Amino acid sequence: MSEIPPSAPEGTSLHAPLARLLRPLVRLCIGRGITFPGLTTLLRELYVNVAEYDFALPGKDQTDSRVSLLTGIHRKEVNRLRGAGAPVSVVPAVVSRTSRIVARWLADPRFTDAAGHPLALPRVAEGEAPSFEGLVSAVTRDLRPRAVLDEWLDRGLARLDAGDRVVLAEAAYVPKGGGEPQLYYFGRNLHDHIAASVANVMGEAPRFLERAVHYDGLSRELAERLEARAREIAMEALQQANREAHAACQTDPGGTHRWNFGLYVYGEDVPPAPRAEA
Repeated sequence: MSEIPPSAPEGTSLHAPLARLLRPLVRLCIGRGITFPGLTTLLRELYVNVAEYDFALPGKDQTDSRVSLLTGIHRKEVNRLRGAGAPVSVVPAVVSRTSRIVARWLADPRFTDAAGHPLALPRVAEGEAPSFEGLVSAVTRDLRPRAVLDEWLDRGLARLDAGDRVVLAEAAYVPKGGGEPQLYYFGRNLHDHIAASVANVMGEAPRFLERAVHYDGLSRELAERLEARAREIAMEALQQANREAHAACQTDPGGTHRWNFGLYVYGEDVPPAPRAEA
């Protein structure tokens, strides 16, 4: 992209949607001890980085003066902040390992029942029979399946049933507690959702699917019932997409692209707006 950002009047139209978008992020920042000066420091670095890499003119070196023009940040400050390189999202090892094993458990027909639900797996099994050891070994040879199982049991990602079989726990689907796995997916999933919306807003025609079903003025009981049903529909869609993607990857030569299919469900109690006086 090489265009100059929109002029002030056009940019002003973004104020209201940006305020709504940023409000929960500001709540998170305050709750986690990130002050306004700390956030502005991060934003300043990001402004310079995005202008440097995303708005470079084809065939020309990006200059401090142009980055300063694009961002409104003083040229001396731009010079100090430039050259850091485009941000790279590094997947924590525990997240990569866990997500790959869980995805395989949910998608590979060897480890699911006829309805596509993950099987309860014996720790080890004879021959080609499905087992937790076979599942882990199908994903990585660098870790002992027993070490993975001990870690999962400790983190509540799996449990042992009465037959000493390994059962995938609900916690494996959604990391909890604000730890490293949850924060990684917080950044990744919100980035992709916002990036899809931004691409649709800035492009001549919507490129990515980005839709929502929403109803207002509901009773609490109906809102909770719809939320529960939406969770069921969403999980069915995610599991179906995972199975098809896993099967397609078996014959794909590989490349540099990535793909993300995400869903969200949200609800809140919205107090009525105050009536304007006559």
